[in-house]
Amino acid sequence: MSNINGKVYAMNAITPMKPWKTWILRGFFVLLGHIKPLQQDLINLSFIEFARWVVLPRKQFPFLGNGQSEEELKYDYLLFFSNFNGTWNQYIDAFSAVLSKGLNLVWRWSEKFPGSVPVTSFKEYIARVQFDTDYYYTAYPHAAANDLKSAHIVQASFDKLAASAQNYTPEQFEDAYLRFVLEVQTHLGETGEAPIVF
Repeated sequence: MSNINGKVYAMNAITPMKPWKTWILRGFFVLLGHIKPLQQDLINLSFIEFARWVVLPRKQFPFLGNGQSEEELKYDYLLFFSNFNGTWNQYIDAFSAVLSKGLNLVWRWSEKFPGSVPVTSFKEYIARVQFDTDYYYTAYPHAAANDLKSAHIVQASFDKLAASAQNYTPEQFEDAYLRFVLEVQTHLGETGEAPIVF
């Protein structure tokens, strides 16, 4: 599937909105951008590498000229882009369970949005409005977001050990090394292909 690159899945969804609803959603996005606690649930879902909603007004829809006829669109469009680790089902389940209120505030303005709960109708809706990703770049396709966070923790602890090691006696180094291993043991993971889930 073109949406998967190593452990990373890219998702794009495009939903139509009546133009008068666009202004309400834009107002919500301004609030969301300025009131940081409203973002916390999304930030806490650590398997999400990136998530962004963009409103594309019908009058600003790309027009390339050169023989392309200009369209008279009735709807504005809400574009959603995300990269995450895990399966599509896990992602939608987590979104529905953890972010249902926020998702309803964002997508309720889109046509025929059924709500994020129950999850079955939400999944059917997302499947209808999702488009395959033909190409996307992932700096570390075989490492999940949590793998990268853990790598930073291990590197910082190792740098601290290396900086003090030259001043230690062998016995002190043994103690410091043991503390280092205990500190980083839960952050030693394995990169590679994501497990296949059917």
